Amino acid sequence: MGNIIPTSVNFKLPNGKQVTIETGKLATLAHGSAMVKIENTMILATVVAAQKPKEGQDFFPLSVDYQEKFAGNGKIPGNFFRRESKLSDYEVLISRLVDRAIRPLFDDEFVNEVQIMLSLISGDSQNMPDCYAALAASAALAVSDIPFNGPISEVRVAKIKGEFVVNPNRQDLPNAELDIIIAATMENVMMVEGQGTECQEHDLITAIKIGHDAIKVHCQAQLDLAAMVGEKATVKRTVTPLPVNEELKDKVAKGCTDKIYAVARSASDKMTRKKAFDKVIEEFNTALQAEMGENYESSMAGEATKYFDKLKKKIVRSVILNEGLRLDGRKYDEVRPIWCEVDYLPSAHGSAIFNRGETQSLTSLTLGSKTDTLLIDNSLENYYEKFILHYNFPAFSVGEIKPNRGPGRREVGHANLAARSLRQVLPSDNPYTLRIVSDILESNGSSSMATVCAGSLALMDAGIKIKAPVSGIAMGMIAEDGNVAILSDILGDEDALGDMDFKVTGTEKGITGCQMDIKIDGLPYEMLEKALLQAKAGRIHILNEMKKAISEVRADLKPHAPRMVEISIDKSFIGAVIGPGGKIIQDIQARTGTIITIEEVDERGIVSVMSSNGDGLKRALEEIDKITFTPTVGDTYDAIVESIMEYGAFVKFKGKSGLVHISEIAPNKVDKITDVMSVGDTISVKYIGTDPKTGKMRLSRKATMLNPRDNKPKEA
Repeated sequence: MGNIIPTSVNFKLPNGKQVTIETGKLATLAHGSAMVKIENTMILATVVAAQKPKEGQDFFPLSVDYQEKFAGNGKIPGNFFRRESKLSDYEVLISRLVDRAIRPLFDDEFVNEVQIMLSLISGDSQNMPDCYAALAASAALAVSDIPFNGPISEVRVAKIKGEFVVNPNRQDLPNAELDIIIAATMENVMMVEGQGTECQEHDLITAIKIGHDAIKVHCQAQLDLAAMVGEKATVKRTVTPLPVNEELKDKVAKGCTDKIYAVARSASDKMTRKKAFDKVIEEFNTALQAEMGENYESSMAGEATKYFDKLKKKIVRSVILNEGLRLDGRKYDEVRPIWCEVDYLPSAHGSAIFNRGETQSLTSLTLGSKTDTLLIDNSLENYYEKFILHYNFPAFSVGEIKPNRGPGRREVGHANLAARSLRQVLPSDNPYTLRIVSDILESNGSSSMATVCAGSLALMDAGIKIKAPVSGIAMGMIAEDGNVAILSDILGDEDALGDMDFKVTGTEKGITGCQMDIKIDGLPYEMLEKALLQAKAGRIHILNEMKKAISEVRADLKPHAPRMVEISIDKSFIGAVIGPGGKIIQDIQARTGTIITIEEVDERGIVSVMSSNGDGLKRALEEIDKITFTPTVGDTYDAIVESIMEYGAFVKFKGKSGLVHISEIAPNKVDKITDVMSVGDTISVKYIGTDPKTGKMRLSRKATMLNPRDNKPKEA
């Protein structure tokens, strides 16, 4: 059999690079497969859907996994097994970007299990794969028979040197003042996520518009590819509607509507409201069982609860939109009561509690050395991260029971949003490895934004000189029949029933991070800008509340926090400080109780010395100074006489040894050196140059005793 000729389409990016989407060559037994290629970057996407849903299933089991093949970049994984294994946080984040963009575009009635697998099979140093993964996933769906209301795509838009750039090269991103990824269909924006260096709201809107225009080209290419594939792609599976018991649905509506309205208008707290809603459906199911007697089936309770939840969502939305009443009684733009406290943990290097309504984060900050940095070993990148943020969400924070199995994808995503928001304000000369840990102790809406606020407070409490405090707020939107409600500081319930939720973080000057998920079609940009401006007002209100706990960064670190000093040494001294087999540096660390690291930067050696003991830190620096000290011609030093010979005295100063020739002992002739000095004496010597024959230092005691004006001996 000859070579298979795939079906493919090409299009160009705004920067002139060509993108190829092809299908029919790889993974042909998958229900849909596509390969996206740009220069040397290649992403293979496959999608498989179960032929029918599992019995009784009423939710959509979608899984998206993005993984990078190390061989695609000519590398072997650095882990113990030397193979790709558990997804890295970076891979999880890309998987989430794709999942959040495509999940809302499957029909509500389609509950067949779907698995999308994305593999980076080739990579290069120029192109970031994260902004092409969703294009590959959508293309695989487009050429399959799986019902999907796409296509979609994602692009990165960065503002670099005042210009908006679509899918910039990797090396240009460090200079970006705004860096976001946008997902959209041909008609609507679905998702936005990114960061900025205190950017303005209008810049974010502009970037979204530019990104959407670029995405339309991607979507058209997928439509063209599907048309070329033909019937396999254009004829989709029939979606079988989920069965509806109209009689039971009507009973739920008649028996529960008024009671749901009463709870929705009660302005109650989370647990009171939950108990009240639970009581309504429990009483209904009890009454239903009594009414039906022998005709009652146990499955009816679960089915009735499903209809109840949909009815509850509809009624709560109506109360908010038509009556202006939120579930807890707040106004649309009102932020829940806030209290903050810093320095709560006495042994931590920095700590804070941030409490907003029924959401609470207890956050700690630890100062570490360069040995504590986090190794990031991806197929395309290998570096050490100095800023680490971990987010923990235990089940008790929402009054539930669940085994603690470590962070899931949600925790990784929330930690990433908080980290990118705070990273923008870290000092550029920070020598420490910083680890922030946010433990969520209560949660009813936007614990990730509580993490940002508590993290900012902990940094200030620790004495880290951040550029400005950062706060975050979660916003929601409900839109129906022309009515729109923009909600500040949304509750968990409001998040679930809303049409858009977005989180915005920033300082008083501008935005440092954002994450938006838009669930409705045709959201006007004017409405989005209005929501962003309302978010800004809420963000600044929260900042003012945070200032009540701490208004300025502490002037100094905590007394028990480690101090770190960085010094620059000549590259030639690195080996001398380390010593053979690390003997010298290990000895200094053991004797002084310090942690010392050395790295080569721009032909210099950067020595970092860290210790919580001030005396030990000082002694370690003195030891290193002795090893790396280079005397300057003309400078005077205190030296100790180590030995005396007929021709001169050997002295030692600042770790260096040298000879003071007998002719340089004194202004007058010296016949016997021991008449002038003894071993152990401290004398002043001047470094007067290097012997051109031997290359050794020339030291003079006589030069320190002469009056520089007339070259005569100084008066006693």
